[in-house]
Amino acid sequence: MIKINENYLKLQASYLFSDIAKHVSAFQKAHPEKEIIKLGIGDVTRALPRACVEAFHRAVDDMAEDATFRGYGPEQGYPFLREKIASQDFQARGADISADEIFVSDGAKCDSGNIQEIFATDINVAIPDPVYPVYVDTNVMAGRTGDTDNGRYEKFVYLESTKENGFVPDLPGEPADLIYLCFPNNPTGATITKDRLRTWVDFARENKAIILYDAAYESFIRDDSLPRSIYEIEGAREVAIELRSFSKTAGFTGTRCAYMVVPKNCMAFAGDGEKYALHPLWLRRHTTRFNGVSYPVQRAAEAVYSEEGSAQVRELGDYYLKNAALIRQEVAALGFACVGGENSPYIWVDGKTDSWEFFDLLLEKAGVVCTPGAGFGKCGQGFIRISAFNSFENVQRAMSKIRDSL
Repeated sequence: MIKINENYLKLQASYLFSDIAKHVSAFQKAHPEKEIIKLGIGDVTRALPRACVEAFHRAVDDMAEDATFRGYGPEQGYPFLREKIASQDFQARGADISADEIFVSDGAKCDSGNIQEIFATDINVAIPDPVYPVYVDTNVMAGRTGDTDNGRYEKFVYLESTKENGFVPDLPGEPADLIYLCFPNNPTGATITKDRLRTWVDFARENKAIILYDAAYESFIRDDSLPRSIYEIEGAREVAIELRSFSKTAGFTGTRCAYMVVPKNCMAFAGDGEKYALHPLWLRRHTTRFNGVSYPVQRAAEAVYSEEGSAQVRELGDYYLKNAALIRQEVAALGFACVGGENSPYIWVDGKTDSWEFFDLLLEKAGVVCTPGAGFGKCGQGFIRISAFNSFENVQRAMSKIRDSL
């Protein structure tokens, strides 16, 4: 008799965005004549930057000739991409990261779930609330929690992000071994200052903890005083792993390319207290279970760092930030408090009522899809997240429809 992993039975009934899709599908079936504008899931809508497309085409042509054909590449990523990442994303900002500390992957979502495999199951995991659901679910699957109690899992350390703390959580008052942080934040759009981030690095160093720092939205930062990487903070190399993605940066949601940084002096401990570097552990896991991102995709990602690509990526981000600014303006004019939308493509709106009720109201009255904040955690109740990932024209129409319906 084969047995299942019973930790999967602890998971909430379904994934948040599956629930949203069911709501929208049912509404469209009942009202086929009604236009739906989707500002919910964080999927990009504009084409890949021209420089990336041209690099993609050239790389596909390489695959068509024996002389330039590529088979299995290095699992960690081709040097041409890793070297550009290290130089332009980190070293250019004073962060001491080398190319061989970078692991190219097919998505930050995968990385955030996979990395926890190198840690013990009995560690204390600190999770922000509200939170990107993948952080929670992958640790539940791994057996690091008990059952749920009033919407929260036993054994997690919850880091509450509220209006009172500016949606940047305070340091935990109890032991935490693995700490998840995300800035600019998904779902709230909040950002963190270097001083606040330094307190987290200092906490991790003092408590022998590891920070898993999700910087998937760093390309939307326009305020140069804000950190783009945790490695801009002294001492972070010793205690932090950083995730980055080309999905939102350059529209690679359907193309799939991301990377994770594991510094060579980032350490954790065995049960007997002996210290071990995480880099070789992750190298073994990554090369054992992953065969690498395809050559054409990595060439397309490399083009992000060209002069033309950099300008096109900047323009792409500015386009979505223009959408976000309009959403913020319209939401504020309707009398709703919000954060995000500046240095972030997400706007976190205090809906003044139950999250799912407000979601249904906007869907039924305005035909606009948002994301109910309650789906991101207990502290998300009463809020909704509006995404700026759509065309400017659709955002204008959506906000007009919301304005007319409220």
